[in-house]
Amino acid sequence: MKQYEGRIFNMGLSRTHIIAFRLALVAALIAITHLATTQAEYPGVEGINDKVSHLLAFYVLSCLEDFSFPRDRFSIYKVIALLGFGLLIEVIQYFLPYRTFSLIDFAADGIGIAIYWFSFPALRHIPIFKRRWNVQL
Repeated sequence: MKQYEGRIFNMGLSRTHIIAFRLALVAALIAITHLATTQAEYPGVEGINDKVSHLLAFYVLSCLEDFSFPRDRFSIYKVIALLGFGLLIEVIQYFLPYRTFSLIDFAADGIGIAIYWFSFPALRHIPIFKRRWNVQL
């Protein structure tokens, strides 16, 4: 158990779960980087609106990052890391002739992260998520 700001957090996720989330996070980062920088078109991905894909990608990345490092709350440090990744992707796209830099895409990344944060109350009802936030007052 870990004490944080007067509360005791029971780390309900097993080491196996944490490793699985970390592997999934790395896989997601690689896949998103590839999709954001490739000229190739993928039928399942191309049909999704670009802004919606940014929202979904950063919602999933937020969840994977949060569960990969469960001893720390979903704080500004995790948000900065995700936004840094989003900005890095946009900078890389600036230098690719078949892609463009877009602040609107970057904003969509931030909105995806915010949606994850606002979805905490709903996610706490899902068993694996419930273990992540098992808080004893």
